[in-house]
Amino acid sequence: MADSREEERKRTEESQGAVGGEDVIDDPIVAQAAVVLRGYVIERLGTDDPARCVSSEDLGGRPDEQQDPQIKEVVQHLLKISDELNKNVELQRLINQVQADCAYEVFMKVVRSLFAEGINFGRVVALFHLAYKLIYKALTSNHLDTIRMIFSWFLQVIREQLYTWLVQQGGWVGVISGFPRWRTVAIVASVVLVTAFVYYRKTR
Repeated sequence: MADSREEERKRTEESQGAVGGEDVIDDPIVAQAAVVLRGYVIERLGTDDPARCVSSEDLGGRPDEQQDPQIKEVVQHLLKISDELNKNVELQRLINQVQADCAYEVFMKVVRSLFAEGINFGRVVALFHLAYKLIYKALTSNHLDTIRMIFSWFLQVIREQLYTWLVQQGGWVGVISGFPRWRTVAIVASVVLVTAFVYYRKTR
C-alpha cells in the first residue's frame, strides 16, 4: 500500500504543479480545465465557507488567470448548476461520508461510474462538483498533498476520457453554449452523482 501511494505521489508531481506552485500544461483544453476547476473551487468555497479563502496561486495557478472572460463564463455556468446540486440532501449525505484519506479510491470508482454510459454536460458538471467536494474536505482537514493529487486525477480524466468529446463540442465554451437548459443539466448531474456514490459504496 505504501509503495502504491509513493508511486501515485511521484506521478502527481510529474504531471501537476505543487499546491502553491504553477501548473505546466501544454494542451489548451486541459489547461483550461485546470483553470476552470480552480475558479470553481474558489467561487464555490466563497459561498460554502466564506471564512476560508484560497487563491489561484494556492491551487497551482496564475494570479490573473480567472480574469479570462471565457473562463468566467464557464465557471458561472458550473456555479449555477452546483447551487442545485447542493440542495440534494442525499448527495450531500453521501459526500459527507467520504474520508479525506480515501479520496483516490472514491474519485476513480465514482468517475468510472459517472461516464460508464457515455458523456454529457451533466456528467461533466458532476465531475467538477466531485473534485471540488474532495478538495474542500482536504482543505478543511489540512491535507494539502491530497489537493494536489485530486487536481492530477481530475486532469487525467480530462485527458483520457473526456478530451475527444470536448474537442467535438468546440472546447469548454462550446460545451456550455450547447446546453442552455441548466436546470435539466443540474438534475442529470445530481442523479448520476448519487448513482455513482451508491455504486462506490456497493463495490468498496
